[in-house]
Amino acid sequence: MTFEPTPEQPIWSRLLKVVGIVAGVALAGFLVVGGASYLGRTVGDALGPSEASEGPINVEPGLPVTIEIPPGSTGQDIGAILATNGVVRSALEFEVAVRNVDAAQRLQAGTYALTTLMDPAEVVANLVAGPAPAVYRVTVIEGLRVEEILTSLAEQTPYEYGDLEVALLDGSVSTSLRTMPADVRISDWEGLLFPDTYEFSQAAGPNDVLQRLASTMEQRVNSVDWSAWEALGRTVYEGLVLASLVESEVLLDEERPIVSSVIHNRLAEGMKLDIDATVLYALDTRDVANFDREFNSPYNTYLVADLPPTPISAPGRASLEAAAAPAETPFFFYVLADLSGMHAFAETLDEHNANVAQAREDGVLP
Repeated sequence: MTFEPTPEQPIWSRLLKVVGIVAGVALAGFLVVGGASYLGRTVGDALGPSEASEGPINVEPGLPVTIEIPPGSTGQDIGAILATNGVVRSALEFEVAVRNVDAAQRLQAGTYALTTLMDPAEVVANLVAGPAPAVYRVTVIEGLRVEEILTSLAEQTPYEYGDLEVALLDGSVSTSLRTMPADVRISDWEGLLFPDTYEFSQAAGPNDVLQRLASTMEQRVNSVDWSAWEALGRTVYEGLVLASLVESEVLLDEERPIVSSVIHNRLAEGMKLDIDATVLYALDTRDVANFDREFNSPYNTYLVADLPPTPISAPGRASLEAAAAPAETPFFFYVLADLSGMHAFAETLDEHNANVAQAREDGVLP
């Protein structure tokens, strides 16, 4: 069997075939690339603009930023939060910094105070260390008794009154201002906790809170010059007792040194102090309707000469300074003169009785 040879195609026909093949390949490539581009745009539009994961384009470095990292956030989640808020330039650079120190499992949720455009490594270190402990503010006002201070702290801290009481009684809190008896009672802590405004972290326990108040009272008392008082044969602790009397009796700061002078003058003459606040303390009340100057107690300065055995309240700095440095006056008596808290002072009993009569006439006293 023989075959007839196939006639040779003209050259122009072969060229057309090659061009067709090339065109087909090009069209297929265009469709693939174009389709992928369209798909990418569609997915991108669904997910949001790509700039969102890169953070702000223009941001000033060093601006404070508060960041909240929700519990369960992945490294990618955190990177996106940081970039969106301008803490880092991109989520990717944060993720790289995390991988560099293998910190993915050590990043902690919480609230962070950061700044814009930080070093990613520094951000990672912050998130590994965890958020700074939250702090809260506590204010203890002057003139409170120790039980009232514990009640106030229980209202302002995470701790119950009983938790705070135990901390004072079990030796967890200490003071250098007096030697505590073996069987310590709450009243032994009277006047030893300084009234002020404090900040505590959530990690501070009851003993930490109370030790701060006790240590602050030590510092305030020791910062006062007690040399003139000690020259009288008195102790610094007795000065603290005197300061508590001033605190409990006086409302106006300018009168504190004058009332202190009355107490000093009476002590020098061996007179009873006759201070109403000591009687109310002995009666464990603040209600003047219950006042009883015949109540038998070592705190009743109408019956017992000299200072009470302990402070009767927590004095502030002004009362401490007034106790150590009284005004120089001839006064031995004082009585409330008006409802603003001002007192009338007298050198003699007759003058004092006249001041008392005037106060009654003015409706200041019953």
